[in-house]
Amino acid sequence: MIETPRLILRGWREEDVEPFAALNADPEVMRHYERRLTATESRARLDRLNEHLAMHGFGEFAVERREDGVLLGMVGLAILDQTSPLFPGVEAGWQLARHAWGQGYATEAARAAMDDGFGRVGLRQIVAFTATTNLPSQGVMARLAMTRREDLDFEHPNLPEGHILRRHLVWSQDAP
Repeated sequence: MIETPRLILRGWREEDVEPFAALNADPEVMRHYERRLTATESRARLDRLNEHLAMHGFGEFAVERREDGVLLGMVGLAILDQTSPLFPGVEAGWQLARHAWGQGYATEAARAAMDDGFGRVGLRQIVAFTATTNLPSQGVMARLAMTRREDLDFEHPNLPEGHILRRHLVWSQDAP
């Protein structure tokens, strides 16, 4: 668990299943992803997120607002798999419910997760990437003071040629 002044980053619980599924089904939240997820797919994803946390001691956490316990979404670090053009590596990522947008939560939580990754976990570098159309995530990367890495930009291997989300832009940050 990681705490910030406004947030708690923690493992996933059974009561998170429904709001997480709603997040993954929201067309606005998912507009920069390949597609929305069904409730069954969201449950499977949540289980994989908890498995990653248990196996590696870090991962993509449930983000809870301290003042009222509301689940805001997911933020954290993930080990990239072998199909990623950036393998081997660790990615910082975030996905928040619409009601949590524009309040600095993604930046606050991502900074805490990255600090934990560099400090406690001992990572040497963390990358972040998104589709060219995802300006809000690019803004988070800038606010995190990550370095834009044009040399690492790539075409997403799961998306067909010509797909609007295929081109991905990359940022990175090295350990202090």
